[in-house]
Amino acid sequence: MPRVSKEAKAESHARILNAAARLYRERGIEATSVGEVTKAAGMTHGGFYRHFGSKDDLTVAAIEHSVGALARTLEGLIAEHGGDAGVRSYVEMYLSEEHIADPGKGCPIAALASETANASDVVREAMSAGSDRIVGLLGSALDLSPLDTRRQAAGLFANLVGAVVMARTTTSREAALDIVEGCRQSINRLLGPPTASN
Repeated sequence: MPRVSKEAKAESHARILNAAARLYRERGIEATSVGEVTKAAGMTHGGFYRHFGSKDDLTVAAIEHSVGALARTLEGLIAEHGGDAGVRSYVEMYLSEEHIADPGKGCPIAALASETANASDVVREAMSAGSDRIVGLLGSALDLSPLDTRRQAAGLFANLVGAVVMARTTTSREAALDIVEGCRQSINRLLGPPTASN
């Protein structure tokens, strides 16, 4: 039997990871089997174990993968617009109807936080590290006193996550928009008026 090239193995690994990251955010971790992930990746169930030792290993990697994409988006907005304006752009993106309607492409923390609260230690640690990463980026971009930065950045991100979770649970578009607008107003009070450079 011919050996699989490193490139082919890396491609298969990426397909599994992308499929898991999307399906977990759409359906939840417990509701998504390894078989469903490998099927979505166009692979057999047996091929999974050449890449991951367990479902927990896959879950940790999928969380890290999707948080990484979220962090790169935030970093890009900060680099493009500057700290304050970059954070404001991120807030608008995060609170968009598109993000609320498509959890499979969105923030894994908003999609999975309640489920991972009762998950294994390694999965909880991955989620915690993901939250810390986003909070750290927000804090570094905001012009706040050092003593307030971490707490206020954490509060800002908690507002965003909570608003998206609540907006996704309502069956009324009007109620969802009210939730989002309430969050936006709360964050605007936290951030204060836009800086002159905006």
